[in-house]
Amino acid sequence: MYESTRGNLSGQRASQAITLGMVPSGGLFVPSIIPTLNWQDLQGLSYRDVAKRVMSPYLPDFTESALSKIVNVYADGTFDGSNPAPLVSVGSFGVLELWHGPTAAFKDMALQVLPDLLKDSLKLLNLDSDVLILVATSGDTGKAALEGFKNRDGMNIVVFYPEGGVSPVQERQMTTTEGMNTHIVAVKGNFDECQTAVKRIFASDTLKAKLQEKKLIFSSANSINWGRLLPQIVYYFWAYLQAVEQGKVVPGETMNVVVPTGNFGNIQAAYYAKRMGLPIGQIICASNKNNVLTDFFATGIYQSQRDFFQTISPSMDILVSSNFERFLYEMSGRNAEQIQTWYDSKNQGTFTVDPATLKQCQDAVYAGWADEEDTLETISQSYKAYQYVFDPHTAVAMKVYNDYLSATNDQTYTVIASTASPFKFASNVLTGLEGEKDKSWKDEWEALDYLSKLTEWEIPMGLQGLDQKPEKSVKACEPEGIAELLQKMFT
Repeated sequence: MYESTRGNLSGQRASQAITLGMVPSGGLFVPSIIPTLNWQDLQGLSYRDVAKRVMSPYLPDFTESALSKIVNVYADGTFDGSNPAPLVSVGSFGVLELWHGPTAAFKDMALQVLPDLLKDSLKLLNLDSDVLILVATSGDTGKAALEGFKNRDGMNIVVFYPEGGVSPVQERQMTTTEGMNTHIVAVKGNFDECQTAVKRIFASDTLKAKLQEKKLIFSSANSINWGRLLPQIVYYFWAYLQAVEQGKVVPGETMNVVVPTGNFGNIQAAYYAKRMGLPIGQIICASNKNNVLTDFFATGIYQSQRDFFQTISPSMDILVSSNFERFLYEMSGRNAEQIQTWYDSKNQGTFTVDPATLKQCQDAVYAGWADEEDTLETISQSYKAYQYVFDPHTAVAMKVYNDYLSATNDQTYTVIASTASPFKFASNVLTGLEGEKDKSWKDEWEALDYLSKLTEWEIPMGLQGLDQKPEKSVKACEPEGIAELLQKMFT
């Protein structure tokens, strides 16, 4: 069963939590009990079968055959090669490459699964309605969600992205998505404003009633949806299994993980994997210049009302980290009343946790951040040292890991979660590799080719020929105009 982080809803089945996406009156769904799993029982299994075993305890209302079909996406050619998430040795650490799906970002690992989870949830609930998926994106989630939900019967998807706040490749990926059921909206604001507006719509009884007249219900493909977060737990088990197989860790020995994050979902998945019994030691949270999380772990004060920076790691340009609410729910001893108080709208995104909760947070996670210069320097140094190319998000993680090593000298084997292909941010990666931009590769599409020639890495299939594909028309609106726009589109 699933319950709300704010104590306002409980006793929900997995299918209900996945269909709703988030708690309508505010809050996020969490499992009432976190199951345990012996990682040794997973040795020798394929990624598909590991996914089934990890996800199954959380989905008791799904049949075994239904779940088998859902996870088959990891073995049907959707992902490059036979290993959807290879652990690559780089120096003395490992890089978990999570970008071998159709959109070259880690979001594929979950968003190729969520549409079928949602479809089966609707069947289990006998809902005779179509679904309207609303997605706020800081860059990668949008395309991954569009790709997962395109041409799905009974499903429409609308993606909202901050105008000018994503990379040219990310934007072109979204605007060239096929499918009659896919819609894209450029919002004149930042990601937090997009996300806040979408959350407000989920709580709008008026709009919900109008859509229900058209037999439409809301759901979400952001990591606020449990069905999006759950598949992310799987790849931490997979990383550990590979580390054991490669002889990097002795069976049962702990492994550290470093995760670049904005919305905290990828870190929350690592936390759940650890709670399930996976031998994870230190979880390291890496932020960019929008370092609201780093400041929180240092002070216990969450302050989202601050300057917002557009950076070269745009998927992390977030000040309101939605999944952090799930984390605080666990760290506070599942104190729903306390979560409700902290997240009360009167606080305007600013609150201070009690010392006991802060201590729990600091024991669970080490946090650091990297600025733009650090990120570019790390891309350069890492390529020189290891002949490995980091994208600007994973480079942030690498810099924070280096800082962690300097501070602690912790020699535990460590895995860095690599969240995107460097080709999604080719011009910025080249800035790191070669210094000041040169006119010959200032163009984003030329930069892709140049980066490939320079590094001898192949451009991912999903990024090839993007500049030649026809584009969809993109609607535009202010954050406060999203609800009105949806009414015009669907009622």
